[in-house]
Amino acid sequence: MSRERRKPKAKPGVFRKRKIKPCVFCVEKQPLDYKNVGFLRRFMTDRGKIAPRRISGCCTLHQRMVAKIIKKARQLTLVPYLVD
Repeated sequence: MSRERRKPKAKPGVFRKRKIKPCVFCVEKQPLDYKNVGFLRRFMTDRGKIAPRRISGCCTLHQRMVAKIIKKARQLTLVPYLVD
């Protein structure tokens, strides 16, 4: 019988580092506007919630700006509060 080399199992509770996505606004210098609903949908989940930083890929400063813009678009009824 030949011995196969097995990959060691990851320890429970230990996570691998993920590649950090560069911020869309820092790299591409894309303007942030509440009227651009299609672009805002990128930073929302399928249920209409604001996506967290680890999913949206924004830096802290731009994530706060995105959240404010989405809330403004919600008040102007451009984006729904909930998606059923």
